[in-house]
Amino acid sequence: MYKSVDRGKNTIAKTFEVTWADAKESSPMSTLLAPCRTSLAFRIAQNSVRHYAPKNEAVGDPKKEIIRKALYPGNIRNRASPTGTWRPDVAKALQHAIPSVQAHQTIERAWLLHQRHVRKQREAELARKFECMRQAMSELERVDSRLYMEANKSEDPRARTDAERELAKKLKSTEVRTLEARIRGLFPRELRVPTDTPPRSGWNYEWKPFPRPL
Repeated sequence: MYKSVDRGKNTIAKTFEVTWADAKESSPMSTLLAPCRTSLAFRIAQNSVRHYAPKNEAVGDPKKEIIRKALYPGNIRNRASPTGTWRPDVAKALQHAIPSVQAHQTIERAWLLHQRHVRKQREAELARKFECMRQAMSELERVDSRLYMEANKSEDPRARTDAERELAKKLKSTEVRTLEARIRGLFPRELRVPTDTPPRSGWNYEWKPFPRPL
């Protein structure tokens, strides 16, 4: 009789232990009490990778290739940048340096606040320059109205003077296109692209700037 009672107690105890273990696993309180070991997920913005197809260009001054690489540099992220702009383990490094989401958000808000202060300072500087220019133009209008009208005259890029039309009759087709591409008052477009090394053909000592009558 006593043996049957002991067996019943053992069965009830085992059943209670299993039920309590299942309840702990399914209870949301157990997840709150458990230590949080999950790593923070950082979203790293990935830019589109630009690939270049090999080109078989003629041997000569690689001016076009230099311009193309300067305007559209490759952005394939296959190794760490020496300046620290990108590294393959950036998410792991951020997780180690900033273990909490609150610290990351605080730093981000501080950076946005700094950008806003810089933007406000830039806008104030532009407003100050605009006010100085307005005062200068008002003074010019008071002193000499003719110079004021010349300074505010809109320039038509398609308009050509008589001297320019006479000069275009004596030029070649390429020189005429150069003359038409120029806009009065802007930086000359035929300036050579600056490079780190001189061209292979050497320096052209006979080069002269293209004339344009003013």
